[in-house]
Amino acid sequence: MRKNSIKNTRINSEVMRDLSNIIRGEIKDPRIAPLTCVTGVEVAPDLKTCKAYISVLGDEEVREKTMEGLRSAEGFIRRQLASDLNLRNTPQITFIADTSTEYGMRMDGIINEICEDTQ
Repeated sequence: MRKNSIKNTRINSEVMRDLSNIIRGEIKDPRIAPLTCVTGVEVAPDLKTCKAYISVLGDEEVREKTMEGLRSAEGFIRRQLASDLNLRNTPQITFIADTSTEYGMRMDGIINEICEDTQ
């Protein structure tokens, strides 16, 4: 299976949807911020590993606590994925903090400042 095959794209979207549902509705860890979003998932073609990109609205401390809570709940999340998905292997999940939203908001603020200065 190639990395960008239709099957791999479908598996990525299924894992992303189920992972979002698990984080939103089934994990009761108070460290995980309520505004946590799964922005992307990359499952390896052999279905052994998975990178999950997580965006958290809040400051650095909130992001670190959320990532810590997700890492500690990794076994539970993997078990839930195994029961929800019908895959040959349940991938080992690696959570990666996604800061692209914050970067975009910061760049938008800079552009707005420049536009106001020119007027």
